[in-house]
Amino acid sequence: MANYLAQFQSIKSTCDRIVIAVEDVSDLWPTIQSGFEEQLPFKRACLNNKTRNPVFVEKLPAEFILTTDARLRSRFPQEQLLFWFREPYATVVLVTCEDLDEFKTILKPRLKLITQNDEREWFIVFVSKAHPNNDQANKMAKKVFAKLEVDFNSKKRERCCKFDIHGPEPNFWEDLESKVMESIRNTLDRRVQFYEDEIRKLSELRFMPVWNFCNFFILKESLAFMFEMAHLHEDALREYDELELCYLETVNMNGKHKEFGGVERGDDEAALLNPGNEALTEIVQDDSFREFEFRQYLFACQSKLLFKLNRPFEVASRGYPFIISFSKALAQHEDILPFCMREVWVITACLALIDATSSQYNDGLAAPDIEKEFYRLLGDLYSLCRIKFMRLAYLIGHGTDIERSPINSASLSMLPWPKPPVWPLVPADASAEVLAKEKLILQATPRVKHFGIQRKPLPLEPSVLLREANRRRASLSAGNMFEIFDGSGPDASLRMSPSNKVQAVSMSRTYSSPGFESSIDRPMRLAEIFVASEHALRQTISNPNLLKSLSSVEEFEQKYLELTKGAANNYHCSWWKRHGVVLDGEIAAVCFKHGNYDQAAKSYEKVCALYSGEGWQDLLAEVLPNLAECQKILNDEAGYLLSCVRLLSLDKGLFSTKERQAFQSEVISLAYGEMKDPVPLDVSSLITFSGNPGPPLELCDGDPGTLSVTVWSGFPDDITVDTLTLTLTATYNADEGAKALNTSTATVLKPGRNTITVDLPPQKPGSYVLGALTGHIGRLRFRSHSFSKVGPADSDDFMSYEKPTRPILKVFNPRPLVDLAAAISSPLLINEAQWVGIIVRPIDYSLKGAILQIDTGPGLTIEESHFVEMESHIKLSNLENCHNIQKDCSLDINKDFERLHLHDGRIQLPDWASNLTSILWIPIRAINNSLARGSSSVTPQRQSIVDGMRTIALKLQFGVCHNQIFERTIAVHFTDPFHVSTRIADKCSDGTLLLQVILHSQVNASLTIYDAWLDLQDGFVHTRQGDGRPTSGFFPLVISSSSKAGILFSICLGKTTPEAEVEAVRRDSLLNIQYGISGKRTIGAHPPVTAEATGAEDAREGLIFRSALVLQRPVLDPTLAIGFLALPSDGLRVGQLVSMKWRVERLKDFEENEASQRNDEVLYEVNANADNWMIAGRKRGYVSLPTKQGSRIVISILCVPLLAGYVRPPQLGLPGVEEANISCNPPGPHLICVLPPTLSSSFCIAA
Repeated sequence: MANYLAQFQSIKSTCDRIVIAVEDVSDLWPTIQSGFEEQLPFKRACLNNKTRNPVFVEKLPAEFILTTDARLRSRFPQEQLLFWFREPYATVVLVTCEDLDEFKTILKPRLKLITQNDEREWFIVFVSKAHPNNDQANKMAKKVFAKLEVDFNSKKRERCCKFDIHGPEPNFWEDLESKVMESIRNTLDRRVQFYEDEIRKLSELRFMPVWNFCNFFILKESLAFMFEMAHLHEDALREYDELELCYLETVNMNGKHKEFGGVERGDDEAALLNPGNEALTEIVQDDSFREFEFRQYLFACQSKLLFKLNRPFEVASRGYPFIISFSKALAQHEDILPFCMREVWVITACLALIDATSSQYNDGLAAPDIEKEFYRLLGDLYSLCRIKFMRLAYLIGHGTDIERSPINSASLSMLPWPKPPVWPLVPADASAEVLAKEKLILQATPRVKHFGIQRKPLPLEPSVLLREANRRRASLSAGNMFEIFDGSGPDASLRMSPSNKVQAVSMSRTYSSPGFESSIDRPMRLAEIFVASEHALRQTISNPNLLKSLSSVEEFEQKYLELTKGAANNYHCSWWKRHGVVLDGEIAAVCFKHGNYDQAAKSYEKVCALYSGEGWQDLLAEVLPNLAECQKILNDEAGYLLSCVRLLSLDKGLFSTKERQAFQSEVISLAYGEMKDPVPLDVSSLITFSGNPGPPLELCDGDPGTLSVTVWSGFPDDITVDTLTLTLTATYNADEGAKALNTSTATVLKPGRNTITVDLPPQKPGSYVLGALTGHIGRLRFRSHSFSKVGPADSDDFMSYEKPTRPILKVFNPRPLVDLAAAISSPLLINEAQWVGIIVRPIDYSLKGAILQIDTGPGLTIEESHFVEMESHIKLSNLENCHNIQKDCSLDINKDFERLHLHDGRIQLPDWASNLTSILWIPIRAINNSLARGSSSVTPQRQSIVDGMRTIALKLQFGVCHNQIFERTIAVHFTDPFHVSTRIADKCSDGTLLLQVILHSQVNASLTIYDAWLDLQDGFVHTRQGDGRPTSGFFPLVISSSSKAGILFSICLGKTTPEAEVEAVRRDSLLNIQYGISGKRTIGAHPPVTAEATGAEDAREGLIFRSALVLQRPVLDPTLAIGFLALPSDGLRVGQLVSMKWRVERLKDFEENEASQRNDEVLYEVNANADNWMIAGRKRGYVSLPTKQGSRIVISILCVPLLAGYVRPPQLGLPGVEEANISCNPPGPHLICVLPPTLSSSFCIAA
């Protein structure tokens, strides 16, 4: 079967569409051919794929060929089975007949003969030649067609259709196409089944010695080609995939040595997209194909189908791994391939794949993720091509023109050298080229980096090229061991001094003498390796464009830039944008070399931004100096300053101290230089700050303070900051603006940690964090918003972006900071100098330097002649420890004590009292010019606490700047030592009255009475003409706190003074008491301040208390009597009228001096609750009552009770008579019972 391979290839080249055979029985084809061919290609084709699923094909190409055509004749039966895909897929039988007898005798037998072949799919087209106006001919044509349908149609399938030559019916072409498609579908299914059976038979033998891959290939590709002709590209692609897998599985199965291929001229140029690049007959080898050509052929067939399916993305996704795997296969056979065949083939394969897929791809038609992945693949292809291209350039001596960047070094240092069996030798006529290369090597000097940065050049080779090339020579001499083992390619020659270079060249030339070479081969010099590689590549490379790209440095740089830009642009459109940015740095290096600094700076900025964002500081240290050099050349002061700062911000181990100092000197010189405009600069990576370790600074509302902040400087030397500003940001309110805190003087920041302090004005309540650090260095404005990472990661001092920012300042909400209160609540002595205690209690706040301003209210004066005393006190925990059980005995004095001066009502508190609760004792006198008045035991006097109340206004100014103000007005109770009440204890038969004077102690102290006397008013005299003093044996009389004592005075009635002399005599009696007081100021009333200060006993006992007493002449016999008369016995009811009666009786005659004009009339008044009673008579009026003893009168009032229950009855009163002269006998009831009203009923009578 393999002998048919050439015929198979020729058939494939000529047969590209489905064939439909035309059996022209009645010579009709020339007449109707044009109409039939106009229907091609078929627009609505529905075919079955390999899995028998329907597939709709648009524009299925086909061709009508007569059965008498030579292309369908003279074929052997074996060829027909092998190349069955080219046989007709349907047979159209064209017939016409105008006579029914002719049809039966001639046409029908012939059609039976034609259609008896069951392997062909056929149908009959009856062509009617009858003119539309000829009814007879039309009727005959219909009869013949009907007979034709009866004979050749079946129940399952209609095989006849009618075509009118003068005007076909509208649905004829649709009927024709459906019948053609049905025939093609059936034929295709049968042939697919045939090929599958044959392929299955061969597949079962693939591990047998009789296996022949060429036979399998012809059957498999015949099936794939048949699918391709039917536009079932998915099935065709699947067949080629299976064919590739089978080939890779069986290519080296038998263990026979087979040729790999790729040694012919032109094989270096990849044929991934050209399946006809080389005939299969030329690559056949025994029972298989050469791997080099055949694998490319299979991929080309797959790519062709994928392009037809409009899937260039899949071509790229298959192409990249294919190039990688095929490159490995080339590496395995590198010993038989031309020099650098692998690198050249990869370059041409990548470029061909990029051009083909880019031209076939339409932007915007694929899904976004597919599109990004497509551009990523193109970027990978460009990158792979770029790396291989740089390797070729390095081999021919262009290594000095390749940027020694991290990406180039990483790519080339991991790429192995070519491994030919023998390294190419220098041609005999290439001595001039060798000298030129040596001259270039000697003249090459590495570019000195900006800032004088010294770095070891990154390698561009996996090992020393000099050693690798000489090792692969046929023989190796001891030769120039310095070059072989101590050199390191171009890097070593660049690092050597000019004198050493000359010496090395002279040494190498010494070994080129004929005598030395005759004995043993001399090692190749580096220049010779470059020249030998260049000549070998000229023999390998057949692509003129690639040869041109390597012909000179300029051409190399142009191609290198083209490949780098292609990779970068595609990466920018893909997921891998970072790869594109990195390659922008390589473009920037070329631009910088050619003086295009603006474009170089833009590209370098992208690369630096990527490295900085990813934290790749080692890579950033390689690129950032280049960016700084571009910015300095472009006079970009702001960018240059930022680059210097970023260089200083990198890890200290990346640059030496001298280099870092150079960075700082550039910053300082620019900051204090002649810059046109102030430059803002972000130094967050260089100057960081944080709050000091420990809790945040806590302030109260309205307090200023001093904030301490730690600033870390990354500068290698000290640097002076002209101004430094910290901003505070409130965490409780996002709308609250940042507040700036400025330092007053210039600040010198030392390398490492610095602590600065700033004045903090009063802030609003809340938590505050550090926002930003700003300042000026000359004309440079810098800003930092980065926090320092201080301390281990598990401590609170470690600052990171993952943790919330720790507050540095907390300003508490307004709260009580201090409390001022009265030390005692018991009353003090009025009109005497008393110590008024004020408790000053700080509440977690220092009162250092506080000033208390005292403003007394009306009726109070401060005894300014005395000191103000201040002492601390301790509240006792157990009341049992008190020596006194009074309520206010809980204050005790400790040892802290100080006397203070009062200046204009202001006192400055001592420092020892700043954090302690203390008592301030102020000498104050309460003034009351009115005389105390006693009360009667019958009508006791109601005392009001407000009478002796005085107020003291206090204003405390405290805080750091006396910004805190606390104002309070406290009340102090002053009172007389005694309250006096009187009562008549007894009345003697001789008219003597015993007056009892009761003294009530009103202070929380012990009072001692030393003497007492009573000055009587007019109408009263002392008995036995005494001086008004009780018996002296009663004194001294001690009255405890809150207790009472009584004193008896014997008095009698005296003569009254006539009315004309009333004003000249005393109207009130005056009680005089000489007393002393023993008390403590921590409890209540105490001896006056003057007595305590002098300590004289006379001063303590010389206190005088005076109280006015009102004595009334006693009334012992009442004048009138009022009696309440009994109510009716049947009781009272609500709403019932009742008469209330009272009897008024005169008990004695009026005396003459008490007579008046109306002594015979008495004023009465009835008082009743209006809610309970309704009065029906006069409530108030006069009644006549004779003045003689025993006179009586009855006062009657009509009332109506309004409320049932026990209610208070109306009361009768005599407003004109004192109560002492009225006797109630019998007294009226307190409550009386009122019954509800009687029940009643009524009847409703209908109208």
